[in-house]
Amino acid sequence: MKGILILKDPDYRTVFSDNISEGDLPAGDVTVRVKYSTLNYKDALAITGKGLIIRNFPMVPGIDFAGEVVESQSSAYRAGDEVILNGWGVGENHWGGLAELARVPAQYLTPKPDGLSLKDCMALGTAGYTAMLCVQALAKNGVTPDKGDIVVSGANGGVGSFATALLAKLGYTVTALTRRTHESAYLTDVLGAAAVMDGSEYRAKGKPLAKERWAGAVDTLGSHTLANICAATRYGGTVTACGLAQGMDFDGTVAPFILRGITLAGIDSVMRPAADRLAAWSELAALLGGSSLLQAIGCHEIGLEEVPQTAERLINGEIRGRVVVAV
Repeated sequence: MKGILILKDPDYRTVFSDNISEGDLPAGDVTVRVKYSTLNYKDALAITGKGLIIRNFPMVPGIDFAGEVVESQSSAYRAGDEVILNGWGVGENHWGGLAELARVPAQYLTPKPDGLSLKDCMALGTAGYTAMLCVQALAKNGVTPDKGDIVVSGANGGVGSFATALLAKLGYTVTALTRRTHESAYLTDVLGAAAVMDGSEYRAKGKPLAKERWAGAVDTLGSHTLANICAATRYGGTVTACGLAQGMDFDGTVAPFILRGITLAGIDSVMRPAADRLAAWSELAALLGGSSLLQAIGCHEIGLEEVPQTAERLINGEIRGRVVVAV
């Protein structure tokens, strides 16, 4: 079968191969013919060797895929079922979606929701799914549109773009935090942000408390940006944290938590229980199924053989929007 292989040799090579043995597929009770996968920032780090992502070698990368079951030893799925996968360490310690076939445990899979095609699901991918988890966490904590402004950091990125669009569609007033302010028209006219704020303002260490500004937040950056967002969150607000693009550190204080009673909600998309996944994908389908938003956000479709070069471009910030891989 065709696929991408990462080889641990002196040069840490990533190669496109059309001769991967199906017999080398890892253990699992469901085999899926992959129709579409994606190229996320995490995949790009693994493929380029610029991040310590891969745990076992050789590895087929790809943390997402969508396809059709061809063989199943699980009662949960049968041949012909359309399924999606996000996370579970796939593409890191278990062969992932950037190959024509994938074999995984049944618990890793989610049935494709009605209203979205397999390609739509990968246009959303882990980015859209994670954004939906953040939006649902805000609502669960009582942050409704009438409570005030929501800030989304890294608003031009994958998760940030979808979070901005989903929140706006649900009636929230969103401020898009980004260093790429030259793309303000995209953030407001396409994604629905009410305002755009220069992200540089939040990237340096700030004060323990700032003027109360945000009813809630979706943070994709971590580090000083997350600390500054917490410091400016209103009494009783909620900040969802799902990324570390700026850094893993969190140089904040307890002041926003003990003086304003804010909540910092961690959002994990990798090991999420099945019920949470189903709820997130069902709401994504309800909000975006048949919508032109996926096309507006932008979806670059490439083939498997284009993955290594595209990963370099993604790392270098040369691509805006989602990268879908037609397998």
